[in-house]
Amino acid sequence: MPNLIALALPPGDEFVSTMQRIWADGDAMLPIDPRLPAPAVAQLLDSLRPAAVIDEHGERHRRPDAIPTLDGDAVVIATSGSTGAPKGVVHTHTSVAASAAATSAGVGVDPERDRWLCCLPLSHVAGLSVVLRSLHLAVPLEVHRRFDAAAVTDAAARGATLTTLVPTALARIDPAIFRRIVVGGAAPPAVIPPNTLVSYGMTESGSAFVYDGHALDGVELRVVDGEIHVRGPMLLRAYRGGAFPPEGFDPKDGEGWFATDDAGELAPDGTLTVHGRRGDLVITGGENVWPTEVERVLSHHPAVGEVAVIGRPDHEWGARVVAIVAPADPAAPPSLAELRDHVKVELPAFAAPRELELVDALPRTLLGKVERRAL
Repeated sequence: MPNLIALALPPGDEFVSTMQRIWADGDAMLPIDPRLPAPAVAQLLDSLRPAAVIDEHGERHRRPDAIPTLDGDAVVIATSGSTGAPKGVVHTHTSVAASAAATSAGVGVDPERDRWLCCLPLSHVAGLSVVLRSLHLAVPLEVHRRFDAAAVTDAAARGATLTTLVPTALARIDPAIFRRIVVGGAAPPAVIPPNTLVSYGMTESGSAFVYDGHALDGVELRVVDGEIHVRGPMLLRAYRGGAFPPEGFDPKDGEGWFATDDAGELAPDGTLTVHGRRGDLVITGGENVWPTEVERVLSHHPAVGEVAVIGRPDHEWGARVVAIVAPADPAAPPSLAELRDHVKVELPAFAAPRELELVDALPRTLLGKVERRAL
């Protein structure tokens, strides 16, 4: 019976070659972020129960009470989803190949002239998917241990033409050094360079399934009661140790629609607008406020460096809109009145924040997403 092998090597060529050896043995791979503290790694391993761990030195350690995988399983990627509880998303070689093919076509990859640069964590789908699509089309690949603006610029000068970045990293380089950049993992920047694709996807879809608001080849979208549903061959097989398949989703039932728990709208021409996680919606005075829309507007204010918008309980309004801002200049922070006026130029008055909190920086995940649960 095939096994799950956890791989704790740092990003690099050895990680990629070891993953390929795991596959050659018929097993599946679970990437472990080497930056995680020991208690977090122990919790993840206890939850997902691999048969062995290959540590940062390349040494293999067997583990008891392992759960086997199924034939055809390729990777299990840990994700906290919207609940914070770790889950293992199981992808097969078939779903990995489908995602790699669709995203490569969306980017317009040319194996003869392109070279991928991966500088995102390989324990997350955004980074791992760069490696997987490179292998799928045999496109040359360079893997960095972490994002470093100077190293990224140097890689482009040496021939890297394609990369995937989070918005905070995109802001630290000259985008023109690459032929094409895919940006995702957080709200897109206010100004999107012409060579940059804004992606939407999740761990359960193996990578993005939408670029610039449009579904990739082989992907179908629908919106049901305000929730985005997706169907396509790149979707997960199951959650490891949980529902097989996830509740309400069966890729073999002739339907195969996966409910994303993201809210959005689908225009008549098929363009998708994503509002954010349904649980992030703020209902204030009976009106719906999507934090991502308010964040988009506030991010344009010159005194705002970083911003997150959340709802807090309010005895009068049910919830009040709160803007948490890291000022661009700590010595000259914006006022609440300024930000309210700024929002009301583009959005209804009820969307304007009723409270302002100033912070040095927003809490972020290892991938750069704002950690809303910590706000």
